[in-house]
Amino acid sequence: MATTPLTVLAGGTDFYAARSGQIITEALLDITAIASLRTLVDEGLHWRIGATVTWSQVVRAKLPAQFRGLQSAARDIGGMQVQNSGTVAGNICNASPAADGVPALMALDAQIEISSLAGTRSVPLTGFVLGPRKTALLPGELVTGILVPKRGAARSSFIKLGHRRYLVISIAMVSAVIEVDAAGVITYAGIAVGSCSAVAQRLRTLEHRLIGRQAWPGLSGLVEASDLASLTPIDDVRGSGVYRRDAALTLVKRAIEEALHE
Repeated sequence: MATTPLTVLAGGTDFYAARSGQIITEALLDITAIASLRTLVDEGLHWRIGATVTWSQVVRAKLPAQFRGLQSAARDIGGMQVQNSGTVAGNICNASPAADGVPALMALDAQIEISSLAGTRSVPLTGFVLGPRKTALLPGELVTGILVPKRGAARSSFIKLGHRRYLVISIAMVSAVIEVDAAGVITYAGIAVGSCSAVAQRLRTLEHRLIGRQAWPGLSGLVEASDLASLTPIDDVRGSGVYRRDAALTLVKRAIEEALHE
C-alpha cells in the first residue's frame, strides 16, 4: 500500500515561519496532543525530555544545576510565544547550525531516543545531527525523547553572542558542563560550540585536559586557540569567520568560569 510522506510537527515554530505567506501543501502529522510525549521526568539514571516538551516547560521545571545552561538557552530562544510552542526535540530535528538547544544538550552528553515499528534505539546527539537540516532519522522513525544522564554535582552555563540578546540568530554560542567530586576535582567536562561549523561540536581535547584538574578560579587559562581548531566558522551577514573564531575562544573561557561558579 502506498504511503504519503509526512512532515512531523512538534510545535511548528520553524516550519510555519519558513512558509509565511505560502500555501502549505505538505502532509502534516502534529504530535503535540500525545500526552506521553509532553513530560520532563526523572527516570533514575537519566532525565527524559519528551519530544513535545516546550522551552517554557524547561524554564519552569525544577531541575538540578547541571541543567542551568539548558534553561539559560531556553530563555534566549525567540520570544515568549515561541518558547510556549517551540519544543526541545523540534529544535534538534530542525538541525540548524545555529540551533541554541544543541550545544547545551551536547555538553550534557544527551542521547536521542528514536522509535519506530521495529523498536526503539538511542543515538548520541553528536551523531544525530549530521549537517544543516540533516539528521540520522531513517524513514518511519520518530524522535520520542531526549535522555540526559544524571550528574549529581555538575554545574553548567550557556553564553550566546548576537547583535542583541533575544529574537536573533547566534553569531557564536558555547555551553559548558563541569562535574566536580567532593575533593574539588573535575570528573566530567562537556564543552560545546555552536554557530561556528555546520554542526555544533564538542571540544574533546579541551574536555580531556580539564578532567582530573582542581576546579579552581582561573581554570579557563588552560584554554588554547588550538582547542578550537576543528571549528569551521563561515563569513555571513552576522560576522566573519575570523570574528566568530575569536569570539568563540572568549566565550569558551567565560562559559567554563561561569559553570565552575554557577
